[in-house]
Amino acid sequence: MDFPHISSLAITQASGVLNNNGVIAYPTEAVWGLGCDPFSERAVSRLLAMKRRQFGMGLILVAAEIKQLFPFLAGLSQSRLDQLKASWPGPQTWLVPNNFVAPPWITGGRDTLAIRVTDHPVAAELCRSFDGPLVSTSANPHGFPPAKSRLKVNLYFRNQLDYVVPGLLGSSGKPTSIKHLITGETIRSG
Repeated sequence: MDFPHISSLAITQASGVLNNNGVIAYPTEAVWGLGCDPFSERAVSRLLAMKRRQFGMGLILVAAEIKQLFPFLAGLSQSRLDQLKASWPGPQTWLVPNNFVAPPWITGGRDTLAIRVTDHPVAAELCRSFDGPLVSTSANPHGFPPAKSRLKVNLYFRNQLDYVVPGLLGSSGKPTSIKHLITGETIRSG
């Protein structure tokens, strides 16, 4: 992915918002995403309310590199870790066994956790600046089409967001595929 410029000031400002329980919008591989600190129940509750999304659906965590996800991967075999590493960075989301490091407001109380290592430079730089994975869910109210422009993000969420990170969407035409790491089942085709 070739991006001419990522504003370090915008990334710093967004990281500050994330560290203060804020909710941001940012560009991802295919659509605009909403993000927050996955360990902030307050921020996640706000994000879910904005999306009008049920708690039990679970959320995806996005990271800049696999090491940011290691706490959630404890207990996986080396062959499973190698499988994850071979697919990243990129638009592949995996459901991994919930080892109960992720809070229940992220897993939705499920026995799996959805994770991805992004190849989108803005999303990756956000994770680096924040020093950890972020919630990544499409920027749209539940049941509406995902936002593919900053204008659509603004139309959906008006003054509800704490910050919108400038940037361009990646070249992927559709949301990331989701596969179950253990069963191999495809949950969503990308």
